Amino acid sequence: MVVDDHPMWREGVSRDLTSAGYEVVATTGEGRQAVRIAAAARPDVIVLDLQLPDVSGVEVINGLQSEVPGVRILMLSASGEQQDVLDAMKAGACGYLLKSAGLDEFLDAVSRTVAGDTVFTPGLAGLVLGEFRRIAPREAAPKLTERETEVLRLVAKGLSYRQIAERLVLSHRTVQNHVQNTLGKLQLHNRVELTRYALQAGLAPLDEEPAP
Repeated sequence: MVVDDHPMWREGVSRDLTSAGYEVVATTGEGRQAVRIAAAARPDVIVLDLQLPDVSGVEVINGLQSEVPGVRILMLSASGEQQDVLDAMKAGACGYLLKSAGLDEFLDAVSRTVAGDTVFTPGLAGLVLGEFRRIAPREAAPKLTERETEVLRLVAKGLSYRQIAERLVLSHRTVQNHVQNTLGKLQLHNRVELTRYALQAGLAPLDEEPAP
């Protein structure tokens, strides 16, 4: 489902998604209407603009999560303002992409959102992680192994399983196992919740990179 108050942009995004093989079940330009339509159409993923004419994107996110539990929301916005990004992610968006992104980057973000990844326009991940690091207490995760914590940090940075596997020189399956073990230990349900936990716990410092 595509929610954007600019008709040409909304129609263009819908065409791009359809051409890429996705089924666009609904489109709208208003936030309240988006919540009502989504409750009936039951989309798996919603591409949502932040600035809507009737209500804020954050209010729409809250309404969508209430009416369509489990829906994955990818923000597609012209705003790269720190507070806008943070508010959307805190409300429960799965990712945040700027409208300046190219088509390939957008389609990759949609694909990763479908897969349950957290997605950011390059640069925004650093913004979000830096802010959470500033405001959140540095809580240790005593239940996690060193490797699980290392994987958790990279999940919070928005890396896919494949990228984490390449970075840590592990198999894709091993990374999946670490993530599943971590979810179980922390009593979380998915990678979005896991990312939020890592951000709030300050477990993703920007100045640390895993050894090659």
